[in-house]
Amino acid sequence: MKIDNTDRDILRVLKENSKLSYRGIAKKLLMPTTTVHHRVRKLENEGIIKGYSVVIDNEKLGNIICAYILLKVDYLLLNKGDLTQKGLAAKIKQRSDVEDVAMVTGGVDIILKIRTTGVDMLNKLITEDLRKIEGVSSTETLLVLDELDKF
Repeated sequence: MKIDNTDRDILRVLKENSKLSYRGIAKKLLMPTTTVHHRVRKLENEGIIKGYSVVIDNEKLGNIICAYILLKVDYLLLNKGDLTQKGLAAKIKQRSDVEDVAMVTGGVDIILKIRTTGVDMLNKLITEDLRKIEGVSSTETLLVLDELDKF
């Protein structure tokens, strides 16, 4: 399905606030509510809009530390445990402090986005949990200083 600028505008507004009503979107974009309704339904039916989500204020939850952890995988060790890179990533993603997992190319194999309550918990996660997983050969941690776009 091809999308046009109207669809892109609707997607942009929904990305900013997915709770906005069709009427609210129409008012913001200066177009008829019926147009917005029709376009959103079409985007949903075509699978372009897969769902709606919320933006969580992690600081209010006490998760004041955000970090990216870069993992290198030792494939010989990984294969001994009958696990694939994707299986390892899925296993790690089950943790409550892991917000996102991506398998990547380049000098590392997996990138984790972590949210935790403090540096001590981050240290525990790295030294007592991640580095002990069979197949993880090394980690590098990048501490986030500021997030520009929180959604």
